Amino acid sequence: MTEEKFELETNTIWSFPNRGKWATHDAKYRGNFSPYIAKNIILRYSNENDLVLDQFVGGGTTLIECKLNNRNAIGIDINPNAVKITKNKLNFNCDNDVSVDIKLGNACFLDLENESIDLICTHPPYADIIKYSERIDGDLSHLKYKDFLVEVEKVANECYRVLKKDKFCAIVMGDTRKNGMVQPLGFEVMQRFINAGFKQKEIIIKEQHNCKATGFWKTNSQKYNFLLLAHEYIFIFKK
Repeated sequence: MTEEKFELETNTIWSFPNRGKWATHDAKYRGNFSPYIAKNIILRYSNENDLVLDQFVGGGTTLIECKLNNRNAIGIDINPNAVKITKNKLNFNCDNDVSVDIKLGNACFLDLENESIDLICTHPPYADIIKYSERIDGDLSHLKYKDFLVEVEKVANECYRVLKKDKFCAIVMGDTRKNGMVQPLGFEVMQRFINAGFKQKEIIIKEQHNCKATGFWKTNSQKYNFLLLAHEYIFIFKK
């Protein structure tokens, strides 16, 4: 499918009712993010022939956009199924002569050289909201809130280590809710990256369009007096 109309975002509220289905993009990989997000980040915070890292590669959204927009890329995931899916989705013709490498790995312990990456654009799990494997050792999507944050601290430190000076790291993250109370996972993750040494460039609010206030959740939100979470954050950090 040909690419849809695209304009670079100019403010800190992003909303994509049409999530984007050009090239091999689709919504089949549960929880993957819109290619509009990846494309905005890649075009704004990197240059052609730069090396982009996505260490939670999932369904391959970031890497597809790198190939389409003339960026070299490294995709890493701890889940072999994600690696397989991404390799298949990158099997399309493109005039750009770039290198796109996909491999198994752990985002907490990257097998990459210091200051070798020009941009990080990634979408980690939101603690254990969606479990992406049966039980792979090191899969952050099986960790409860506090344990997840311990591992995210390692991820943040690795991001800082491998990213070049004055380059950018973009993290998509959402909040969670437990017993009717919001758990501010987004800001907790943000603080870990600041603690690792990053400076806060932007905080972008991304509107979610798949949160239907119907059935079970609508009934419970009214019964127990809580709002349905309909936002995510895109944190842009600078080294």
